Amino acid sequence: MRKAEIMRKTRETDIKLEFDLDGGDYKIATNCGFLNHMLELFACHSGFGLKLECTGDVEVDFHHTVEDVGIALGQAFNTAIGDKKGIARYSHMILPMDEALILSAVDISGRGTLNYQLNIESAKVSDDSDEVRQRQVGLFDTELIEEFFLSFVREARITLHLVKMYGKNTHHIIEGAFKAFARSLSSASKIVGGGVPSSKGLL
Repeated sequence: MRKAEIMRKTRETDIKLEFDLDGGDYKIATNCGFLNHMLELFACHSGFGLKLECTGDVEVDFHHTVEDVGIALGQAFNTAIGDKKGIARYSHMILPMDEALILSAVDISGRGTLNYQLNIESAKVSDDSDEVRQRQVGLFDTELIEEFFLSFVREARITLHLVKMYGKNTHHIIEGAFKAFARSLSSASKIVGGGVPSSKGLL
């Protein structure tokens, strides 16, 4: 039963999240079309079950929503992974997304570390959501991608290396990162043995 439910409410966001490491449906609603898209890709390519509702202060910008969703999802992962007995622990993926090529390497180490080298040149990525455009926030700040992953690894207590090996298109780079991360995290989370995969006997 590698599952978790997170309810997190602040003055900036209200989040309800259900997470299942071993599979299930996914349904994402954050009032940020681009974040919805990336999280749907994450759930689809990881095979994790994910139901997420977030109401945030998007009239300000998307920062609090992206950061707090990363926090809640990281907390859910850390709860669901439990004592880590039998997990593969390590995994990596080099994933092509059209012209972009992204490396994601994961260690479910018990330590929150991020090496982020996507090197996205554009400050914005277009968001095609009509609802978002009506809110007059029609562009997504690309620097928020690093904020999402930093929030996630701190709460999930994993080590993550995300590296752009090649890429020009901003959307392709970010999409490739979420897909590669999903695949590598899923593989590292799989049960492949019986004990804790550490010479210390604890992760």
